[in-house]
Amino acid sequence: QVQLVESGGGLVQAGGSLRLSCAASGSTFNNYVMGWFRQAPGRKEREFVAAIRWSGGSTSYGDSVKGRFTISRDNAKSTVYLQMNSLKPEDTAVYYCAAKTWVNYDYWGQGTRVTVSS
Repeated sequence: QVQLVESGGGLVQAGGSLRLSCAASGSTFNNYVMGWFRQAPGRKEREFVAAIRWSGGSTSYGDSVKGRFTISRDNAKSTVYLQMNSLKPEDTAVYYCAAKTWVNYDYWGQGTRVTVSS
């Protein structure tokens, strides 16, 4: 069973940085796409943040984070990272790691909270 465990959230001032980690287990992930999503306070929908193809490392980003956030993975540690720079108060959200092999993200972590103060 695939398990995803996020860590690294916290409180940071605007303009600061945080790095989120997602430790993946329960499968070999060569055929997976790993994604980060976020859900802001009071919002029902989750917003796409970034994704990376485990094999090959191709990446994609949501428009609101392009140029500020970077997704990467460490094959040896089966861990995906989200480096977040130049954080803004509107980046405040619960950040979720997710995994898929085809169209839909089938596996989700529990989330880690990020709060950016102004």
